[in-house]
Amino acid sequence: MSAASPIEALLFDFDGVLIESEASGNRHLADYLTAAGHPTSPEQAMAQFMGLSGTDFTGAVERWIGRPLPADFRAARQAEDERCLIEGIAEVAGAAAFVRSLPAELPRAVVSSSRVRWIRTHLQHLGLLESFGGHLYSGAEHVARGKPAPDLYWHGAARLGVPIERCAVIEDSPVGATGAVASGAYVIGLVAASHCGPDHAERLRAIGVDAIARDYDEVAALLNRLRSGGEREAQQPIG
Repeated sequence: MSAASPIEALLFDFDGVLIESEASGNRHLADYLTAAGHPTSPEQAMAQFMGLSGTDFTGAVERWIGRPLPADFRAARQAEDERCLIEGIAEVAGAAAFVRSLPAELPRAVVSSSRVRWIRTHLQHLGLLESFGGHLYSGAEHVARGKPAPDLYWHGAARLGVPIERCAVIEDSPVGATGAVASGAYVIGLVAASHCGPDHAERLRAIGVDAIARDYDEVAALLNRLRSGGEREAQQPIG
Protein backbone atom coordinates (compact mmCIF):
# COMPACT_ATOMS: atom_id res chain seq x y z
CA MET A 1 0.00 0.00 0.00
CA SER A 2 1.24 3.50 -0.80
CA ALA A 3 1.02 6.69 1.26
CA ALA A 4 -2.59 7.62 1.98
CA SER A 5 -4.89 8.78 4.78
CA PRO A 6 -3.97 8.36 8.45
CA ILE A 7 -4.86 5.07 10.12
CA GLU A 8 -8.19 5.20 11.97
CA ALA A 9 -8.62 1.63 13.29
CA LEU A 10 -6.67 -1.50 14.22
CA LEU A 11 -7.51 -5.09 13.30
CA PHE A 12 -5.65 -7.71 15.35
CA ASP A 13 -5.10 -11.30 14.41
CA PHE A 14 -5.22 -13.34 17.61
CA ASP A 15 -3.15 -16.54 17.71
CA GLY A 16 0.50 -15.59 17.44
CA VAL A 17 -0.28 -11.88 17.71
CA LEU A 18 -1.91 -11.55 21.13
CA ILE A 19 -1.29 -15.02 22.60
CA GLU A 20 1.47 -17.63 22.14
CA SER A 21 -0.93 -20.29 20.87
CA GLU A 22 0.71 -20.91 17.50
CA ALA A 23 3.74 -22.49 19.17
CA SER A 24 1.77 -24.60 21.66
CA GLY A 25 -0.94 -25.63 19.20
CA ASN A 26 1.41 -26.70 16.45
CA ARG A 27 3.64 -28.53 18.93
CA HIS A 28 0.62 -30.54 20.10
CA LEU A 29 -0.45 -31.21 16.51
CA ALA A 30 3.04 -32.37 15.55
CA ASP A 31 3.16 -34.72 18.53
CA TYR A 32 -0.26 -36.14 17.67
CA LEU A 33 0.57 -36.74 13.99
CA THR A 34 3.93 -38.29 14.85
CA ALA A 35 2.30 -40.67 17.34
CA ALA A 36 -0.26 -41.57 14.66
CA GLY A 37 2.53 -42.67 12.31
CA HIS A 38 3.12 -39.46 10.36
CA PRO A 39 6.39 -37.95 11.63
CA THR A 40 5.91 -34.19 11.81
CA SER A 41 8.01 -31.54 13.51
CA PRO A 42 6.50 -28.42 15.13
CA GLU A 43 8.22 -26.37 12.41
CA GLN A 44 6.59 -28.46 9.69
CA ALA A 45 3.20 -28.14 11.38
CA MET A 46 3.53 -24.36 11.50
CA ALA A 47 4.63 -24.18 7.86
CA GLN A 48 1.70 -26.33 6.69
CA PHE A 49 -1.19 -25.36 8.97
CA MET A 50 -0.58 -22.01 10.68
CA GLY A 51 -3.47 -19.59 10.24
CA LEU A 52 -5.93 -22.10 8.78
CA SER A 53 -9.30 -23.03 10.27
CA GLY A 54 -12.30 -25.25 9.63
CA THR A 55 -12.25 -27.35 6.48
CA ASP A 56 -9.19 -25.48 5.19
CA PHE A 57 -7.28 -26.75 8.24
CA THR A 58 -8.57 -30.33 8.20
CA GLY A 59 -8.07 -30.55 4.44
CA ALA A 60 -4.46 -29.41 4.81
CA VAL A 61 -3.84 -32.05 7.48
CA GLU A 62 -5.33 -34.78 5.29
CA ARG A 63 -3.16 -33.71 2.35
CA TRP A 64 -0.10 -33.74 4.60
CA ILE A 65 -0.70 -37.26 5.92
CA GLY A 66 -2.10 -38.59 2.64
CA ARG A 67 -5.27 -40.08 4.12
CA PRO A 68 -8.47 -39.15 5.97
CA LEU A 69 -8.11 -37.83 9.49
CA PRO A 70 -7.72 -40.47 12.21
CA ALA A 71 -10.97 -41.25 14.01
CA ASP A 72 -9.86 -39.60 17.24
CA PHE A 73 -8.37 -36.47 15.64
CA ARG A 74 -11.17 -34.06 16.49
CA ALA A 75 -11.54 -35.42 20.03
CA ALA A 76 -7.82 -35.01 20.64
CA ARG A 77 -7.86 -31.45 19.32
CA GLN A 78 -10.92 -30.58 21.38
CA ALA A 79 -9.36 -31.98 24.55
CA GLU A 80 -6.22 -29.90 24.01
CA ASP A 81 -8.29 -26.78 23.29
CA GLU A 82 -10.31 -27.29 26.47
CA ARG A 83 -7.13 -27.66 28.49
CA CYS A 84 -5.84 -24.39 27.07
CA LEU A 85 -9.14 -22.63 27.74
CA ILE A 86 -8.98 -23.65 31.39
CA GLU A 87 -5.28 -23.02 31.97
CA GLY A 88 -4.78 -20.05 29.66
CA ILE A 89 -1.92 -19.30 27.26
CA ALA A 90 0.79 -16.71 27.73
CA GLU A 91 0.57 -13.41 25.90
CA VAL A 92 2.94 -12.54 23.10
CA ALA A 93 5.52 -10.37 24.88
CA GLY A 94 4.23 -6.83 25.27
CA ALA A 95 0.79 -7.49 23.78
CA ALA A 96 -1.34 -6.70 26.84
CA ALA A 97 0.56 -3.51 27.66
CA PHE A 98 0.26 -2.37 24.04
CA VAL A 99 -3.51 -2.93 23.92
CA ARG A 100 -3.98 -1.12 27.24
CA SER A 101 -1.94 1.81 25.96
CA LEU A 102 -4.16 2.42 22.94
CA PRO A 103 -6.22 5.63 22.97
CA ALA A 104 -9.77 4.89 24.05
CA GLU A 105 -11.12 6.57 20.93
CA LEU A 106 -9.17 4.30 18.53
CA PRO A 107 -11.50 1.58 17.17
CA ARG A 108 -10.09 -1.92 17.28
CA ALA A 109 -11.25 -5.49 16.64
CA VAL A 110 -9.95 -9.04 16.70
CA VAL A 111 -10.17 -10.82 13.33
CA SER A 112 -9.11 -14.43 13.84
CA SER A 113 -9.48 -17.86 12.30
CA SER A 114 -10.32 -19.11 15.81
CA ARG A 115 -13.83 -19.25 17.19
CA VAL A 116 -15.22 -16.47 19.35
CA ARG A 117 -15.30 -18.64 22.49
CA TRP A 118 -11.54 -19.19 22.18
CA ILE A 119 -10.87 -15.50 21.61
CA ARG A 120 -13.15 -14.29 24.40
CA THR A 121 -11.88 -16.76 27.00
CA HIS A 122 -8.22 -15.99 26.38
CA LEU A 123 -8.88 -12.24 26.38
CA GLN A 124 -10.52 -12.74 29.78
CA HIS A 125 -7.39 -14.57 31.00
CA LEU A 126 -5.30 -11.58 29.89
CA GLY A 127 -7.69 -8.99 31.32
CA LEU A 128 -8.25 -7.52 27.84
CA LEU A 129 -11.83 -8.49 27.01
CA GLU A 130 -13.28 -5.03 27.64
CA SER A 131 -10.57 -3.45 25.50
CA PHE A 132 -12.27 -4.70 22.33
CA GLY A 133 -15.85 -3.73 23.13
CA GLY A 134 -17.33 -6.93 21.74
CA HIS A 135 -15.61 -6.60 18.35
CA LEU A 136 -14.45 -10.22 18.16
CA TYR A 137 -14.80 -11.73 14.69
CA SER A 138 -14.12 -15.29 13.61
CA GLY A 139 -13.34 -16.60 10.16
CA ALA A 140 -15.13 -19.79 11.18
CA GLU A 141 -18.30 -18.00 12.29
CA HIS A 142 -18.75 -14.59 10.66
CA VAL A 143 -17.77 -15.01 7.00
CA ALA A 144 -18.23 -17.65 4.33
CA ARG A 145 -14.58 -17.56 3.32
CA GLY A 146 -11.95 -17.52 6.05
CA LYS A 147 -8.29 -16.60 5.72
CA PRO A 148 -6.46 -16.42 3.32
CA ALA A 149 -9.49 -14.74 1.72
CA PRO A 150 -9.79 -11.04 2.64
CA ASP A 151 -13.43 -11.29 3.74
CA LEU A 152 -12.81 -11.32 7.50
CA TYR A 153 -10.81 -8.09 7.36
CA TRP A 154 -13.55 -6.44 5.34
CA HIS A 155 -16.10 -7.67 7.87
CA GLY A 156 -14.15 -6.31 10.83
CA ALA A 157 -13.63 -2.93 9.19
CA ALA A 158 -17.31 -2.69 8.27
CA ARG A 159 -18.40 -3.49 11.83
CA LEU A 160 -16.07 -0.77 13.12
CA GLY A 161 -17.44 1.65 10.53
CA VAL A 162 -13.99 2.43 9.12
CA PRO A 163 -12.94 2.00 5.46
CA ILE A 164 -10.51 -0.88 5.12
CA GLU A 165 -7.98 1.49 3.51
CA ARG A 166 -7.83 3.35 6.83
CA CYS A 167 -7.28 0.22 8.92
CA ALA A 168 -3.99 -1.30 10.01
CA VAL A 169 -3.90 -5.08 10.38
CA ILE A 170 -1.42 -6.82 12.69
CA GLU A 171 -0.71 -10.33 11.39
CA ASP A 172 1.89 -13.00 12.06
CA SER A 173 1.05 -15.87 9.72
CA PRO A 174 1.63 -16.09 5.96
CA VAL A 175 -1.98 -17.23 5.54
CA GLY A 176 -3.31 -14.24 7.45
CA ALA A 177 -0.92 -11.80 5.81
CA THR A 178 -2.06 -12.98 2.38
CA GLY A 179 -5.67 -12.12 3.17
CA ALA A 180 -4.78 -8.87 4.90
CA VAL A 181 -2.73 -7.64 1.94
CA ALA A 182 -5.56 -8.57 -0.44
CA SER A 183 -8.05 -6.63 1.68
CA GLY A 184 -6.43 -3.27 0.95
CA ALA A 185 -5.51 -2.54 4.58
CA TYR A 186 -2.10 -1.38 5.77
CA VAL A 187 -0.48 -4.61 6.99
CA ILE A 188 2.05 -4.91 9.81
CA GLY A 189 3.83 -8.24 9.90
CA LEU A 190 4.54 -8.98 13.56
CA VAL A 191 7.39 -11.40 14.27
CA ALA A 192 7.41 -11.11 18.08
CA ALA A 193 6.00 -14.53 19.03
CA SER A 194 8.12 -17.54 19.90
CA HIS A 195 7.15 -19.44 16.75
CA CYS A 196 8.68 -16.81 14.45
CA GLY A 197 11.99 -18.14 13.16
CA PRO A 198 14.87 -16.22 11.55
CA ASP A 199 13.26 -16.27 8.09
CA HIS A 200 9.74 -15.36 9.21
CA ALA A 201 10.06 -11.66 8.44
CA GLU A 202 11.26 -12.39 4.92
CA ARG A 203 8.32 -14.73 4.33
CA LEU A 204 5.93 -11.95 5.30
CA ARG A 205 7.77 -9.37 3.21
CA ALA A 206 7.53 -11.67 0.19
CA ILE A 207 3.75 -11.71 0.62
CA GLY A 208 3.68 -7.92 0.52
CA VAL A 209 3.16 -6.66 4.07
CA ASP A 210 3.76 -2.93 4.40
CA ALA A 211 6.01 -3.11 7.47
CA ILE A 212 7.70 -5.59 9.76
CA ALA A 213 7.66 -5.12 13.55
CA ARG A 214 9.87 -7.31 15.72
CA ASP A 215 8.14 -6.38 18.98
CA TYR A 216 5.28 -4.26 20.28
CA ASP A 217 7.52 -1.25 20.86
CA GLU A 218 8.07 -1.18 17.10
CA VAL A 219 4.33 -1.57 16.50
CA ALA A 220 3.67 1.41 18.79
CA ALA A 221 6.26 3.57 17.04
CA LEU A 222 4.86 2.67 13.64
CA LEU A 223 1.28 3.29 14.73
CA ASN A 224 2.19 6.75 16.03
CA ARG A 225 3.56 7.64 12.59
CA LEU A 226 0.59 6.17 10.77
CA ARG A 227 -2.01 7.92 12.91
CA SER A 228 -0.33 11.27 12.34
CA GLY A 229 -0.50 10.75 8.59
CA GLY A 230 3.15 9.79 8.27
CA GLU A 231 4.66 7.85 5.40
CA ARG A 232 2.89 4.56 4.62
CA GLU A 233 5.27 3.18 2.03
CA ALA A 234 5.86 -0.55 1.96
CA GLN A 235 9.42 0.20 0.87
CA GLN A 236 10.20 1.65 4.30
CA PRO A 237 9.40 -1.11 6.82
CA ILE A 238 10.58 -1.21 10.39
CA GLY A 239 13.13 -3.97 10.91
